[in-house]
Amino acid sequence: MGMRISTNLASMSAQRSLDAQTKRQQHASQALSSGQRIVKASDDPAGLAIAENMKSELRSSQQARSNAFNAISTSQVGEGALSEVTNLITRLRELGVQSASDTVGDKERAFLQQETKSISQEIDRIAKTTKFGNKNLLDGSNPEFDFHVGSGSGKENVVTHKVEGSVTASELDLESASVSSKSDAISLIATTDKALDQVTKMRSGFGSLQSRMESVVNTLDIKNENLAAARSRIMDADVAKEASELASANVLQSAASSVLAQANTQPNLAMKLL
Repeated sequence: MGMRISTNLASMSAQRSLDAQTKRQQHASQALSSGQRIVKASDDPAGLAIAENMKSELRSSQQARSNAFNAISTSQVGEGALSEVTNLITRLRELGVQSASDTVGDKERAFLQQETKSISQEIDRIAKTTKFGNKNLLDGSNPEFDFHVGSGSGKENVVTHKVEGSVTASELDLESASVSSKSDAISLIATTDKALDQVTKMRSGFGSLQSRMESVVNTLDIKNENLAAARSRIMDADVAKEASELASANVLQSAASSVLAQANTQPNLAMKLL
């Protein structure tokens, strides 16, 4: 090939090679610094779309997991309060048994009645003040609770918990609990038995909810782990590969620079012939 002045083909070829190696170097540097294999959409358009969908699904599942934990907390708050209500009703029954015996007189029953009234008021107070957030749990004002524990919008992503009744003093028929007489005390024993059944039923409901939510959390943990692994295989950079790419690009970039410098001197050699 003859020597040309106006068109330096060797220089153009070297520039093209230098540009290609510079792009390789920049991509490897970005991949290593960000930890991402796909640093721009053109690297893998389909892979990026899949990975972004997985990212959205993963973030939503993580929030669903948080919702499930809040549901567990809700059941624990309700069950803890019911545990104390059970203790108070048990004490009422004990007072009823004590007052039903002729071993105590009217004076002693008056003292027992004071405690009975205080316990009844405390049961009512617990029922009306036990809340999670701004939701009452035990007074029947919120008969259903919906917990969104999935990443989708379908009904299958919602767990509904129905609160079985309430434990206010009036609902348990303990508002006018009395041990002032032997007959009242005997009646109170039967009333407390029914009240205990109602409280136990509610406690069982909260316990079942907690057990179910724990299973939901375990399922979401497995799902999130698998989603994160799948997204990692698509998006995360292979550090060894990218480091090798960077080293190779650096060497070839230096070689292309040297060749370009030499190619740019060729027109000067042609000028010597003139």
